[in-house]
Amino acid sequence: MSQRPLKTVTGGALTAWAVAGLILGWVLHPFAEWINGTAPVVTWLQPLALALVAAIVGGTAWFTWRTVHVRKERLDSQRAVNRLVLGRACALAGAFLGGGYLGYAVSWLGLSGDPLAHVRLERSVVAAVMGGLICLGGVLLEKACRIRDDDPDAGGAGAAPSSTS
Repeated sequence: MSQRPLKTVTGGALTAWAVAGLILGWVLHPFAEWINGTAPVVTWLQPLALALVAAIVGGTAWFTWRTVHVRKERLDSQRAVNRLVLGRACALAGAFLGGGYLGYAVSWLGLSGDPLAHVRLERSVVAAVMGGLICLGGVLLEKACRIRDDDPDAGGAGAAPSSTS
């Protein structure tokens, strides 16, 4: 069985997930008001939790890049694949969450009659930025796992399956 190079997540996939989140976030506001009579409140806990995830993923990307590309050390194959999958999952989930919170924020634009509209808008934008940082960290983690095709040490248990962009 021949091995195919694993490709990194594409911009099209990230855009599709972000647009899907944007639409669902935008629709959530009127739908929740129709069902419950009120829209969900975004507390500071959501952006802070997303910031924590972004910091963990970004830190993992930095440590992985430093290990593979600066120190030229090999990662265990299972660990490299786990980080590669984590990077891809975080990139897609971050795009979806960022788009979702941004869509929710957009749904509050121009609604000055609601006393919590400004608060929901502000916190949703901060959460959307944190979702974007998770996406960025995931992409960086996925790229940190890559090894060059011309690397003589790429055979065997390398950093990760080689990929082409």
